[in-house]
Amino acid sequence: MKKRDIFTPIGITVGFIMIMFGIVSSGGMSGFVSFLHVSSIFIVIGGLIAALLVNFNMQQMKSLKDVFKEAFKRNDNDLSDLIALFEKLSERARREGLLALENELENVDDPYIKKGILLAIDGIEPEVIHDIMNAEIEAMEERHYRGRQILEKAGEYAPAWGMIGTLIGLILMLRNLQEPETLGPSMAVALITTFYGSVLANLVFLPMAGKLEAKTNEEIFVKQVIIEGVIGVQSGQNPRILKEKLSAFQSDKVKQLDSTEEQEEFTEESFNEA
Repeated sequence: MKKRDIFTPIGITVGFIMIMFGIVSSGGMSGFVSFLHVSSIFIVIGGLIAALLVNFNMQQMKSLKDVFKEAFKRNDNDLSDLIALFEKLSERARREGLLALENELENVDDPYIKKGILLAIDGIEPEVIHDIMNAEIEAMEERHYRGRQILEKAGEYAPAWGMIGTLIGLILMLRNLQEPETLGPSMAVALITTFYGSVLANLVFLPMAGKLEAKTNEEIFVKQVIIEGVIGVQSGQNPRILKEKLSAFQSDKVKQLDSTEEQEEFTEESFNEA
């Protein structure tokens, strides 16, 4: 299940606020106004869009909206819940057989888990299940890379177009060397495009691409846990052994927390029975 990731908009907003604060605290509102330059904005944004259109096809460009949306979402993956699910599936499979797991799948939302369990129920060899599910991971990784690549390229092109705008400004400035009093303001305007390009690259595009890469790695990690769980259930592993095996994917801190919770539950049950 995916939920809204508040850290992406918070990070971008805080970044822009800090930039605005730095500008206003140094030059007041007049300094802030001097950073607004329509021609520079058109050069950076227009050049960036043009470069992306050259680099990518229309289908990839249409997916850019979905890629941006994905950067504002987070995966709600809880390994403890996942391990508990496979422990439950393993118990029922050992007690009633693999066919009994079809009823359990009605309460499972993750299509990847469903696919793995159904393959196990159909009697597919563990090696084949492993290959099929790993192939899906590789396909997912490739899809995510293609979407993320647009943001990575935008992060490369934005500073470059900022520099192009700066070069245009410098050329126009050098044509008016006979007016020394205009050199300072002209130089400032020329540098604004580089500022725009650098901000877009380092506050928006590249951080978003990094977040999407981290999300992909997280999804791959969770799917690897699922594969191990499916193989364990199919092979009839003892639920406790399977739980210990899958717990190896958890951090020591989470293991300790889960162990504490189990001890508290056990103590409470013992107290109630007494």
